[in-house]
Amino acid sequence: MKKLIIATRGSKLALWQSEHVKAELEKAHSGLEVELSIMMTKGDKILDVALAKIGGKGLFTKELEEAMLRGEAHIAVHSLKDVPMEFPEGLKLGVITKREDVRDAMLSEKYSSIETLPEGAVVGTTSLRRRMQLLKLRPDFVIKNLRGNVNTRIRKLKEGEFDAIILASAGIKRLGLEGEVKYFTPISKEIMIPASGQAALGIEIIDNAEVEHLVSILNDENAIIETTVERDFIRILQGGCQVPIGVNAEIEGESLHVKAIIGLPDGSELICEETTTSKQNYENVGQELARRVLDQGAKSLLERAEKIALSEIF
Repeated sequence: MKKLIIATRGSKLALWQSEHVKAELEKAHSGLEVELSIMMTKGDKILDVALAKIGGKGLFTKELEEAMLRGEAHIAVHSLKDVPMEFPEGLKLGVITKREDVRDAMLSEKYSSIETLPEGAVVGTTSLRRRMQLLKLRPDFVIKNLRGNVNTRIRKLKEGEFDAIILASAGIKRLGLEGEVKYFTPISKEIMIPASGQAALGIEIIDNAEVEHLVSILNDENAIIETTVERDFIRILQGGCQVPIGVNAEIEGESLHVKAIIGLPDGSELICEETTTSKQNYENVGQELARRVLDQGAKSLLERAEKIALSEIF
């Protein structure tokens, strides 16, 4: 194969991700030409409705998948946290890349940390997971929905719509936007457990051995272990972006530590669990942790959370 086509969204972050993969593949394979095919997804077009109401994060991948199935592209580069658990026939998850900083971050023009935000501060996020953990920490916060690409969200912060906004550290760092606001403060995972797959790129590919071989050089062993645990946890709970779930697996040396949280969007009811094992024994860890929270009533809690999210919040 002499030419590989990447289907990508047109946002600055999506283009950065695809350009990064293009550069790495061309560096690894002499003579390989990699081309970007830029397209608009439904998730990019509908900005005035929360994702939970219009189908979740799969709205950012569907059009790219359809292009691949039509033979117009070979791979698509996603933020792994946006990648659904199931794939259409003919497509598969081919690569999970090394992770950036997995933490969420607070951005503000006036305040240096969550602790310094004033009573009743207006905080922007559309993530139910972030909403839940913010209100668990500070029930006085006023949480307002925040859609749009990273640059649009920062612009809204600068225009004074919010006292602070919460974004993934990885996206800000990849785009080099740390200096765009006065305060860029990563949030400790003790305060806010990240989303499954956060800070890794997931490369979706057509089910083709040659394509899989070409992109496989971008796989990262630790990222595969960590995100497999996280995605297994989500899969067993059957939790999409309509429900608030945080789960993070982290390898330290030969150990694997996993923390998870689920609950209601207002943070009033929560189930928290964690476990530590060796990284060699990772294969069933996510499933076992999910069963532990199910034994504590997670299914009923998530059903209530989804009903609240769809009927009351948005």
